[in-house]
Amino acid sequence: MTSPDSRPVTSTDVPAEPSAYPLIEGATALIVIDMQRDFLLPGGFGESLGNDVSLLQRVVEPLAGLIAAARAAGVPVIHTREGHVPDLSDCPPAKLNRGAPSKRIGDPGPYGRILVRGEYGHDIVDELSPLPGEVVIDKPGKGAFYATDLQRILTDAGITQLIVTGVTTEVCVHTTTREANDRGYECLVVSDCVGSYFPEFQRVGLEMVKAQGGIFGWVASSDDVVAALAALSERTSSLA
Repeated sequence: MTSPDSRPVTSTDVPAEPSAYPLIEGATALIVIDMQRDFLLPGGFGESLGNDVSLLQRVVEPLAGLIAAARAAGVPVIHTREGHVPDLSDCPPAKLNRGAPSKRIGDPGPYGRILVRGEYGHDIVDELSPLPGEVVIDKPGKGAFYATDLQRILTDAGITQLIVTGVTTEVCVHTTTREANDRGYECLVVSDCVGSYFPEFQRVGLEMVKAQGGIFGWVASSDDVVAALAALSERTSSLA
């Protein structure tokens, strides 16, 4: 295989389910979905709905290692944040009316107004902060493609393979993966770098991705993805 400018295309396989997943140099990006304080920190929106945020916090350490490996391999890292403009004009009633009566989107919380852009709670946790120059997508919906420039950004960069991480597994991760699949992207969901407040949703969410020969994509562990990224980086360097 060669690139449009006739250079050999470097790739490596990740051990995954239901089969090996190809990491392709120059065509792979890592997407980090909604690792925001409102979802992960005690007192935030997630906890206000009665959830155990420690289940999401488990994702931070392996995801930090995966992000570091992607950066070292020259793989673009794209971050998303779910939230709304301050007047909530981009938040339809069908979404705004969800949640406990005393804690809805836009209400005051310990980290500022809940899921409102520019507030402390809307931003990404410190351990996973984007580097200068990394793309940050602010999205008003669950999926990363809805009402955003993500499709254009990926197309302009020649991306066809997405390593998918973030929270929550059954909501924003699944919505993004399913739509990416419909748009022709090959998605690898990293099992210990996605998280849910509900252990059963986590298990079933991963099973649904890889079912029926990979109906929505592939599933692998962060250890295997990190090793593949290192191998890809070595192969690319050897051809330079």
